[in-house]
Amino acid sequence: MGKEELFQAFPVPTYEEWRKEAESSLKGAPFAKLLSDTYEEITLQPIYTQADVEGIAHVPAMPGIAPYVRGNHPAGYCTEGWEVNQEIPASTPQAFHDAAISDLERGQTMLNIVLHPAARAGKDPDQTEPSELEEVGLYLFCRDDLDTAFSGINLEEVPLFLPSGGLALPMLGLLLAHLETAGANPAKLRGLVGADPLGRLVQTGKLDCPLTHAYDDMAAVTGWASAHAPQLSTIHVESHPYHNAGATAVQELAFSLATAVEYIRAMLDRGLTVEQIVAKMQFSFSIGSNVFMEIAKLRAARLLWANIVEAFGGSATAQKMRIHARTSAWNKTVLDPYVNMLRASTEAFSAIVGGIDSLHVSAFDEPIRPADEFSRRIARNTQIILKEEAHLAKVADPAGGSWYVEWLTDALARRSWELFQQVERLGGMKAALEAGFPQAEIARIAAKKAEQIAKRKERIVGTNMYPNTSEELPVPKTADPVAATEHMARLHSWRSQHDQAQLANTLADLSRSSADPVAKAVAAVLAGATLGDVTRAWTGGLGEGMSISPIQQQRAAQAFEELRQNADMYSQRTGNKPLVHLATVGPLAKHKARADFCTDFLAVGGFAVSRQEQSPSTVEEAAQAALASGARIVVICADDESYPHVAAPLTRLLKAAQPELTVWLAGRPAAEQADAYRDAGVDDFLHMQSNCYALLHDLQKRTGVIA
Repeated sequence: MGKEELFQAFPVPTYEEWRKEAESSLKGAPFAKLLSDTYEEITLQPIYTQADVEGIAHVPAMPGIAPYVRGNHPAGYCTEGWEVNQEIPASTPQAFHDAAISDLERGQTMLNIVLHPAARAGKDPDQTEPSELEEVGLYLFCRDDLDTAFSGINLEEVPLFLPSGGLALPMLGLLLAHLETAGANPAKLRGLVGADPLGRLVQTGKLDCPLTHAYDDMAAVTGWASAHAPQLSTIHVESHPYHNAGATAVQELAFSLATAVEYIRAMLDRGLTVEQIVAKMQFSFSIGSNVFMEIAKLRAARLLWANIVEAFGGSATAQKMRIHARTSAWNKTVLDPYVNMLRASTEAFSAIVGGIDSLHVSAFDEPIRPADEFSRRIARNTQIILKEEAHLAKVADPAGGSWYVEWLTDALARRSWELFQQVERLGGMKAALEAGFPQAEIARIAAKKAEQIAKRKERIVGTNMYPNTSEELPVPKTADPVAATEHMARLHSWRSQHDQAQLANTLADLSRSSADPVAKAVAAVLAGATLGDVTRAWTGGLGEGMSISPIQQQRAAQAFEELRQNADMYSQRTGNKPLVHLATVGPLAKHKARADFCTDFLAVGGFAVSRQEQSPSTVEEAAQAALASGARIVVICADDESYPHVAAPLTRLLKAAQPELTVWLAGRPAAEQADAYRDAGVDDFLHMQSNCYALLHDLQKRTGVIA
């Protein structure tokens, strides 16, 4: 039988036939039970057909053709692979150098520098508070630091990814001075040395200089790069501050694109052309664990960006969006951290299928400490396996043509465009931030997510569900006092080697004139200027900076992690975990399901659970066992049929013996029964609809776990 005959032997069911069968399987429940509502306020259907994508304009487009929904290159990754752009977590130049050399030999293709917070602010170590100086991140503040960090690394061949904070010129000056010393050609620089002043404002709540000067800085380095470094991006647009605050995909897209439009207008006002501006723009997106939503997010981003650039008069080539992606920090956990490997793997898959240009896969221990050689290797190899073993680089736009993905791309683009237009009506991203609009919108969604996580409707494996009760809680490392001491020593040594009078003259030349500031910054660095010196000269006397309410950065698991930390500290103080006794009565089949549920529920808060191997057969025996356990909390576990005969008498016995005892009942009885149980002394009910976090937090307070 031929292939055509084989297919003809099986009739193709219609949507109506499928729906009839689906409704039949629901046994009377409404079809709406199969629909899913997302935080993006998009309703997902259980099945999609060709009819769902009819009339969607981008569907017939091919890869490499505007609006680039299907990627920037006709052959996808077959001709233009993505860069393995892993962040290198190091605090000192020598530590960065050693890690970079090792990682470049093992599959990394792009150097990703995570600057120390003070370096992103353009400050030297002696301008930084001691507590801030101990924070983790690569502190580059003089030419010698770059000479050490990049020793033996040819930056004409290895691309660089260096987000610089609110300003780009001071860090670019350091880099160009290093290149001149090393005899390298700046025209061959590839990658990013770029500023994102609105991104910094969102994350920290302030800029140390007026926003207008940050735009002057952006225009200066962009103009310089257009003439001298054609492959170097200088304008950075990050979605991370929104994503890591709990934003939806719609909010990430809308606020990132609104930021980019703000930058385009500011650069146009300073004499640059649209073609110059967008050629130097680099986007960075965080990728979450909703696989298809994240694929659609990247495709929708390219679609909307192409429309925006076209509206500004940009050419078809200019409409291409360059995307760096990193796996989400929002959903990574301190508890059971090896699960983070699985999360990062699915996120890396989404990023690659979505069509990124470079990718960072977060190390499994990222929320705990700077990644070591082992965790860096696992993270790096995750994307290498997806390329070499899963062969994702051998297919152009593997999601293209999927009715679901194409429909979702269109729906996400439409919702994002609506929110983008709201920002535009407020006067643009700066005005919206000053009015608190993005902050309020994201806070609204973050609160919804927090509630769903607290109720375990959103599951975080190993944290609010299926906890590993035997793990030893890791101690996060967020400070590096040894590196802080070294930073100060390097600064004093550097300054002692240079003529301060000559340095003052070169810095004065930079501050007196805006003509060719990049060359003047390089001259100052070659004369011995530090990052802080150049920043002060470049921004001095320009007035106060800008402040807004920042968008709170957080992780989804933090509240539950605090519960476990509270229990761990209690154990250290007392020598024992906080204890809960499960009071079961009767045959195993009557209570096992609820007892198992309660054990897992309580373990999430770090509680140990005691339960009888042989369940008592009477209420009196159950009460005696509970009191003998020494637990201050008792949870009664039985089935609904048994509760009318067990719950009230058992509770009365327990409360009569120990009035201060906390008694819960596993299950969700009807209102009338619940009132009767409360009258008997039951304090609360534990069931699948419970707010797990609220109950456990209350329990920790009742039992002295929270001191």
